[in-house]
Amino acid sequence: MSFLNKLFGNTSEREVHRLQPTVNKVLALEDEMASLSDEALQAKTVEFKNRLAGGETVDDLLPEAFAVVREAAWRTIGLKHYPCQIIGGIILHQGRIAEMLTGEGKTLVATLPSYLNALEGKGVHVVTVNDYLASRDAEWMGAIHRFLGLTVGCILNQMDNDARRAAYACDITYGTNNEFGFDYLRDNMVVYKEKMVQRDLHYAIIDEVDSILIDEARTPLIISGRGSKSTSLYKQADMLASRLKKGRIIGDTSKLAQIMQEEVQEEGDFIIDEKEKSCTLTAQGVEKVEKYFGLQNYGDPENAEIAHHMQNALKARYMMFRDQDYVVQDEKIVIVDEFTGRLMPGRRYNDGLHQAIEAKEGVEVKRESKTLATITFQNFFNKYDKKAGMTGTAKTEEAEFQTIYGMDVVEIPPNRPVKRIDHPDHLYKTKKEKYEAAVQDIVESHEKGQPVLVGTITIEDSELVSKMLKRNGIPHQVLNAKFHEKEAEIVALAGQKGAVTIATNMAGRGTDIKLGEGVAELGGLKIIGTERHEARRIDNQLRGRSGRQGDPGESRFYISTEDDLVRIFGGDRMTRVMETLRIPEGTPIEDKNFTKAVATAQRRVEENNFGIRKHLLDYDQVMNEQREVIYGERRKVLDGENLRDEITGFMDDIIRADVNDATAGSKFAEEWNLRKLHDELNMVLPIGDITIDKSELDSITAEELTDRLIAKAEKMYDAKEAEVEPDRMREVERMILLRSIDTHWMDHIDEMDQMRQGIGLQAYAQKNPLDEYRFTALDMFEDLNHMITEDTVRNIFRIKSAEKEEVKRDEVAKGISTNRGQDTSAKKKPVKRELKKVGRNDPCPCGSGKKYKNCHGREA
Repeated sequence: MSFLNKLFGNTSEREVHRLQPTVNKVLALEDEMASLSDEALQAKTVEFKNRLAGGETVDDLLPEAFAVVREAAWRTIGLKHYPCQIIGGIILHQGRIAEMLTGEGKTLVATLPSYLNALEGKGVHVVTVNDYLASRDAEWMGAIHRFLGLTVGCILNQMDNDARRAAYACDITYGTNNEFGFDYLRDNMVVYKEKMVQRDLHYAIIDEVDSILIDEARTPLIISGRGSKSTSLYKQADMLASRLKKGRIIGDTSKLAQIMQEEVQEEGDFIIDEKEKSCTLTAQGVEKVEKYFGLQNYGDPENAEIAHHMQNALKARYMMFRDQDYVVQDEKIVIVDEFTGRLMPGRRYNDGLHQAIEAKEGVEVKRESKTLATITFQNFFNKYDKKAGMTGTAKTEEAEFQTIYGMDVVEIPPNRPVKRIDHPDHLYKTKKEKYEAAVQDIVESHEKGQPVLVGTITIEDSELVSKMLKRNGIPHQVLNAKFHEKEAEIVALAGQKGAVTIATNMAGRGTDIKLGEGVAELGGLKIIGTERHEARRIDNQLRGRSGRQGDPGESRFYISTEDDLVRIFGGDRMTRVMETLRIPEGTPIEDKNFTKAVATAQRRVEENNFGIRKHLLDYDQVMNEQREVIYGERRKVLDGENLRDEITGFMDDIIRADVNDATAGSKFAEEWNLRKLHDELNMVLPIGDITIDKSELDSITAEELTDRLIAKAEKMYDAKEAEVEPDRMREVERMILLRSIDTHWMDHIDEMDQMRQGIGLQAYAQKNPLDEYRFTALDMFEDLNHMITEDTVRNIFRIKSAEKEEVKRDEVAKGISTNRGQDTSAKKKPVKRELKKVGRNDPCPCGSGKKYKNCHGREA
């Protein structure tokens, strides 16, 4: 184990050593499985299922099941799992993360635990980063499972619900994280259970787990509908932002200076803090905004919407960059994934930022959307009974995996030792020098036939390097978000003799780069990085494209003091050192201290990003608890439970609450506010007059009054049920309750989002914003439950039977009055009502039970 000890830490070495006896058991069964006929090997699946039904566990079956899959893989696709791949399969079965170097065959590894866990019949989801990999793996690796008698499905973006339902019903289902997540949300919006597509979330194997659970964790999944706000304010805010002047802070802004209350001066209209990724107006900038919009005080609460639009306009114009953060395609803004470089069509920045970018680029500004359902990837994947992941780069983020997902990382030794040479970074003073040196290195490598893969961070950088190579007459391929369709094809050919490939960070994850004939003798695939990424994992992924399965290879990063990462975290200091040493232009520095400084900067950014994701999760956890309750109630309704008891329970709760409010704890009936009780109850229940006989004034209690009203309400409900018919009444109850839950839940999501945006101000009152958010959210959730209850009861009593409605329509058509027993010969005088001003937080006069601001107040 000396090689392992040198290559990996003691923890991983111990884990690998501990699993070795199980691996040996699997390998020992190789000859036995090889001797079986196809039919006998396939019959093992039925045998395993029977043994599970007889009381054995999947852990008991593991050695035999893995041996069966090894043999089936050899017979179907000509591959057999190496010992290190068996170790990876065991780690995945245990619900952990297997870190395996690039090229070690992680796709094949997943077939072991997916087969074993699929035997339980509860479904296994294999999660990949894009549709191409999902369909490729479902076809390629699915051949093994189909040979063994299991069904394999694949979820793709364009599929309809029937096709999705069939795919989820399979033993093993391949798909992307987005498809699985959105299907979960859509399932919790259906009106009939049979419209749902997913089964319960049992076991997920997540490929490229760091990309899905770390990189994409800051962006929640959102299903949205069209909102109602105007878009003109975005254009006005952008127009003003374009005229503002970028400034800076003059003076010491360190924490010590703040404690000593040293004065600092601001110049310009706004200041950008690149470390914190924030943009704030100066006092001068605030004055200009007030003058432009005609405001008395920019900080007043009623100006919060303008302040929000200005913040987005500044961020869109000065911190979001075309061909880096997004591209303009077919007159639409399409987001570029900052970690993979892939386009994300259909995705939109939330909170108005997308509209601000649309205003900046002069394309149509779409209305802000209304959130109908939302969930973060953290909370979605934590819903699985068991989850596991695999990637080539996870160890640097192990703390986050353990804290948020409860998964540890085990590094698995490669099948063959890594021969790739990782050269020290070359640091230059300017970007110009850096790019010239990198291109010269590419030219020299190309002249001797060595293939080169050039990694860039942005689309803009990839196109710059491409222009420089064209000037040098070097034929090459460009792989960035704009050419995503050719990704797999371009990457697969990157290892051929003389090939030069420029790629953004996407670099074809999941696609093998095989060396062409004679390339190994030339040194293998050469990796050239034109900039250090803020996450060490991304740099490691780029390096990992070379030196797969013991192939030769080399890598080097070219960086400059003008690169964002270096500049923000100490670039000035490095520049001064270079000037002091009088280093000639074009001469690189190859120094351990500089390399260490860059690594330290990366760690600081990673820690900061972890803090952002943890912060997001802390807030979303509050929403998640409420989501669980709401979705649980919806599921009960969809499962066809008889809701009569629940609805009558709603009525009881409403009556008890209104009686308590009207009696105010008094034992004397003379002090009770019966008028108030009448008005409040009749807004929900048509209970009629509420009177107490004079002879009972001294003896009646609030509890007796409550019981009378409950009895009366239940009689009314019985009458309504008889009118509608009992069977139809159950369906009516179900539909009305579902509609009420969905309507109020969507409003609640919006209100929670608005509340969260302003909760940070609580810090100025020396209060913890997260604690205040929790307390306020709890009050809002109680209001939500109250509104659902009242709305459901109110609407049930408003329904009419179809027969009575038909009679009423006939009578109206014939001119017959439906006011039987009343004198309608004289026109009634209109009743003059004194209009009372309604506050935004008061109940809406329409009787909906909503706050005025969320009902007719919107129209006003």
